[in-house]
Amino acid sequence: MACKHVDAAELRPPTAAQSVYREDCTQCFDSIDDPTGLNVCLYCFNGGCTGERDHALLHSKTSKHPLVLNIQRTRKKVKRDEPPPKVTKLAIAAETEEDRYDTKTRVECYECRIKEVERSSGKLPAVIDGVLKASTFARQAEVQAWEQEMTPCEHTLCMKQGAARRIDSQDLGHCSMCDLKENLWLCLECGNLGCGRAQFGGIGVNSHGLKHTELTSHAVAVKLGSITPEGTADIYCYACKEERTNPELPQHLAHWGINIADREKTEKSLTEQQIEQNLRWDFAMVTEDGKELQPVFGKGFTGLKNLGNSCYMASILQCLFSIPTFQNRYFHPQDAPPISQAPAEDLETQLRKLADGLLSGQYSHPDTDVISSEYSPEIPNQKGLAPAMLKHLIGRGHDEFSTMRQQDAFELLLHLFKLITRSSNTAPLQDPVQSFRFVMEQRLQCMSCKNVRYRTDEQDNISIPVPVKRKASVIDGPSEGENPKDEFEPVTIKECLDSFTATEVVELTCSSCGSKDGFMKRSLFKTFPATLAVNVRRFELVNWVPTKLDVPVVVGDQPFDLDSYKSLGLQDNEELLLEDATTSGAPSFTLNKAVLAQLEQMGFPRVRCEKALHATGNSDAEAAMNWLVDHMDDPDIDTPVDLVGASSASGPSASVDPESIAAIEAMGISTPQARKALKETGGDVSRAVDWVFSHFDDPGDFGEDDAAMEAPATEGEKAVAGNADLPATFRLQSIVCHKGASIHAGHYVAFIRKPIPAGGKESWVLFNDEKVVKAEGDVDEMKKFAYVYFFERV
Repeated sequence: MACKHVDAAELRPPTAAQSVYREDCTQCFDSIDDPTGLNVCLYCFNGGCTGERDHALLHSKTSKHPLVLNIQRTRKKVKRDEPPPKVTKLAIAAETEEDRYDTKTRVECYECRIKEVERSSGKLPAVIDGVLKASTFARQAEVQAWEQEMTPCEHTLCMKQGAARRIDSQDLGHCSMCDLKENLWLCLECGNLGCGRAQFGGIGVNSHGLKHTELTSHAVAVKLGSITPEGTADIYCYACKEERTNPELPQHLAHWGINIADREKTEKSLTEQQIEQNLRWDFAMVTEDGKELQPVFGKGFTGLKNLGNSCYMASILQCLFSIPTFQNRYFHPQDAPPISQAPAEDLETQLRKLADGLLSGQYSHPDTDVISSEYSPEIPNQKGLAPAMLKHLIGRGHDEFSTMRQQDAFELLLHLFKLITRSSNTAPLQDPVQSFRFVMEQRLQCMSCKNVRYRTDEQDNISIPVPVKRKASVIDGPSEGENPKDEFEPVTIKECLDSFTATEVVELTCSSCGSKDGFMKRSLFKTFPATLAVNVRRFELVNWVPTKLDVPVVVGDQPFDLDSYKSLGLQDNEELLLEDATTSGAPSFTLNKAVLAQLEQMGFPRVRCEKALHATGNSDAEAAMNWLVDHMDDPDIDTPVDLVGASSASGPSASVDPESIAAIEAMGISTPQARKALKETGGDVSRAVDWVFSHFDDPGDFGEDDAAMEAPATEGEKAVAGNADLPATFRLQSIVCHKGASIHAGHYVAFIRKPIPAGGKESWVLFNDEKVVKAEGDVDEMKKFAYVYFFERV
């Protein structure tokens, strides 16, 4: 019997803009590699599984799309008779799908109940050909994996070279300032040859290429050993401090008598070195005696495949889905999936899909496509799941998370919290982020009259500073010209919390007594969350640039209490500050006339001086002058500042634009810090970020718009986040660790404490992309340098 749908008007090949989900189901991680394959809808190109859950049939019934293309794929067996080849370039090797898989396809019609429709009939040939040739989510991620976006810059495009000359071959053999013969960089502006820096591919190098730049201000250099006859090479711009491309490299080299066609690549490129850096974790997956860490399989032990610099996302997701509130919210194996016309575009569906993939154990088993040999692990690791659809949804519309570049894991956590809360608010569903929420209470006390003010702020994380205790500086290696490497004394997590909750003095005028002596300010917990997310700020400002510091933070496995960090609230013997009618209760802002006069004497207009004083604390002429220099081009620089309104905006009672707060929070800045910065800079997001970095130790402002949380909730009101009961005892449950000096060369992994299937004994487990192994040996060391800590209340 012939199918009546093969000429349907809705049948047409996918366009370049359409997504074709032909690798895994949009509602679970069953794929074309399963025995019954995957059914791709020939109308909307949704992918549906054909196994027990049969999401393909569910999609057909809800969408009224009867025709599907069934795709079954089997991996060609690979036996490693020799060591696997080393990765040598960023692009994916030109290995086709036909080289790796055997694939079978057939067309099925659900409505006509025909298991194998004649594929040459009607519009089917063109549609089938389009589906099989279309790019998929996973393919797009795979192609872009390891790639970096490098472009020319003004220094490469507008470079002026010195008088043309031919550099003798003997002068291309060693550094002009020493005898080093490797890792040599040719200055394209004058032809000087200098050795590179250690972080750019050398051991025992002397940084003479950098020294030459410092002496001459010549910006662009090429690594000699990386030049290929095809015209590619490592180009570095010292002015931009970035890798660049040079469209005119052959001409620029010919200027110095170097024929690019005669060159042969003899050294690793920077990108190759970065790949080796990113892959070093593979080589560290061994015990102290050299044995490979044994993989762990089962429910809750499923790895996530790296989609190309996606380890920051994988590590956060593994930690979140090890928490009971996330498991209870999204893992419902017996329930039907949410009804959605576009499952791949629905966050709720994709989070449930991920929960099923990670927690069911269905996908946690050794990769049987590789036959063990002396060159492969005794027990192969798992394939890992590819959450490409979820990654797309998380990054959609975001300038950074939508790219393939490495990102900040803590910033992703905050962004994910916002997406999940927004998604939960659109339906009568529990918000799992609620288990992270709690209330901080800020106490202000006038140093003269001793009157107080309390303000509260709801948060879902804390970002705590690390006290820096330097040891004597040492030189890292014998190389001349290398900067000393700082070493630091270990600090405890309690010392970090002490610093976070410490009392500080702020300069404000009291609305009760008029004193300008200032206020004592301290922030403590009013309530505690079920799970406390802590970001440890291991950096300090060096020349106004945040610089990472390797300060060890000691965190034990044993429970500890936070009782001493709980706010006692308003006491019987305390008197509240009087509210100022002209400023809605905020301490007033009065211009410092002496500093104002100094700025005006320098020739700055009064309007700009007032704005600078308001933005920089009203006390320091030099700080205000620097602010003026940095903001001379601001479009509103000559707009008068409303000192009455400004004083209100600088007080804790004023409100600011929630979207502006959210934009700053996405950069890893806390809500109180974001609010304070926006108030101090008139709501300008860009200037507010600058303000945060110049006032990094300021814990921020706790706005009066949250004052309703001070009173117990009545029926119909929003309940106060967190729990105020004592004891508030917490223990470490998981950590996210980062290795590497920069986001381009770094790698994130997660360590999670959970019972091991064999025996049920609790242990630390390492989640390193798709590899899931029992962690041994270095867990305590990794805890000292973790980037994000998750503590569970016990």
